[in-house]
Amino acid sequence: MKIGLYFGSFNPIHIGHMVIGNHISEYSNLDEVWFVVTPHNPFKEKKTLLANHHRLEMVYRATEPYQKLQACNIEFNLPQPNYTINTLVYLQEKYPNKEFSLIMGEDNLKSFHKWKNYQLILENHFIYVYPRISENKVETQFDGHEKIIHIDAPIMQLSSSFIRKSIADGKNIQPMLPEHVWEYMDEMNFYR
Repeated sequence: MKIGLYFGSFNPIHIGHMVIGNHISEYSNLDEVWFVVTPHNPFKEKKTLLANHHRLEMVYRATEPYQKLQACNIEFNLPQPNYTINTLVYLQEKYPNKEFSLIMGEDNLKSFHKWKNYQLILENHFIYVYPRISENKVETQFDGHEKIIHIDAPIMQLSSSFIRKSIADGKNIQPMLPEHVWEYMDEMNFYR
């Protein structure tokens, strides 16, 4: 079974994440997409994140209606801050019959050469890249790489930071979120 790992803080998960995850699960050779909720990205300030269990609950509520999309908390049990290579090694040991690939936006591919053990990741895993509107060119070392697969997914110009700011400003952003995520956020009074 081929699993695509879509990493993110999902703070909160929104329809842009869902469109990308669903598109890749339907229009690639992957059998499932796992939304891996990251407890702490080494490149982000931790103080801006909701508690891990709240973000996982929102991802679970968003993905629950979709057979090919799954919430994944695998990184919650790994030492923090964690790096993608550690997660991949752990998953491969835990699920030896599954083939794991990464899913990332073009913007992340630009900085991929800065990731810990990125060469090892590329040796052992495919990377599915979805388009993003951005300024800079992708590193030439990745042009035409046999393990990097570009997916012609819809370009989503929606961010969790925009949603958080809009909620704080009293804007109605309900259409930007899966229904059950909106209900949970509203009930818990998040980001206000």
